[in-house]
Amino acid sequence: MTIQIWSDVVCPYCYIGKRELERALELFPHKEHVEVEWKSFELDREAPVRSPDDMYDHLAKKYGRTREQAKEMVAGVVERARTVGLEYNMEKAVMGSSFDAHRLIQLAKTKDLGDVAEERLFKAHFVLGEHIGDKTVLQAIAEEIGLDRVEAAEMLAGDAFTEAVEADEYEAQQIGVRGVPFFVLDNRYAVSGAQPSGHFLAALNQAWSERKGE
Repeated sequence: MTIQIWSDVVCPYCYIGKRELERALELFPHKEHVEVEWKSFELDREAPVRSPDDMYDHLAKKYGRTREQAKEMVAGVVERARTVGLEYNMEKAVMGSSFDAHRLIQLAKTKDLGDVAEERLFKAHFVLGEHIGDKTVLQAIAEEIGLDRVEAAEMLAGDAFTEAVEADEYEAQQIGVRGVPFFVLDNRYAVSGAQPSGHFLAALNQAWSERKGE
């Protein structure tokens, strides 16, 4: 059974959703038959490589709030992240484009390292405060997760996997994805948002039972 996940590595709920799904899979009796495929989705395709704003100023401008109100908005997300064992350091997060990070994930997928890449990039952005729009940082991450250093450097220097990123985003548009994370189970069940693990488990069981009933 395939689970396709449209996600952006600068989306805090996507990292939370990843953890909730993982918790559900630990309880799913057929987890060895599940294959997870990560799909690219940019929350802001027009974002600069690096924004001059930190997260709080970015949100304040985006939603017409004060900086303090933006901090209050973020506090709830940070607390939700703690419930699944994630310690977000939002004050460290570097705002900017996630496009090259998505290209790196697409390369990693060809080596069966898509999930590893996704996890490491989430951690880079939300926990370590690394600039995932910086190609030097991305190359270091590529080596760390087991990708070939030269291949990763050549990919980042050119435009390889641009079409793969755009194809995922076009597919999301075609099926009506308006926000992420967005999960499609076995091409028949959709789960939108960072739902609790119990919700994912119920959806997994339902999709599996219908699959076996065919």
